[in-house]
Amino acid sequence: MKIARAIAWLGVAAMSAALFFGFTKGDFFADGSIILNNPWGIVSMVDLYVGFTIFSMWVFFREKSKVISILWIAAIMILGSFAGALYTAIHLEINKGEWARFFLGWRAKEIMPKGER
Repeated sequence: MKIARAIAWLGVAAMSAALFFGFTKGDFFADGSIILNNPWGIVSMVDLYVGFTIFSMWVFFREKSKVISILWIAAIMILGSFAGALYTAIHLEINKGEWARFFLGWRAKEIMPKGER
């Protein structure tokens, strides 16, 4: 789990640096229109949001609070992989070494047999 935690926090750091660079050096709307006028830019955006949606399904499944789920999903859809990496890093820290609890959230108790949790 140490490697997974390191990768998740590295993702948070990398996305923080990339977002800072993009917002300080780029023009979000001008650059975005260039991307959306390119067929492969559209493919990349569809790919990105399919991934965000699949990741969001996992968040919705593992969170007990639907309000918390919706807030995280909104963050993922707006902030992208930064929010996904942060969510993953936080829950890897919370569930130190407990992979079933990390992947299943509150449902680990209902899904996993008692001896396997």
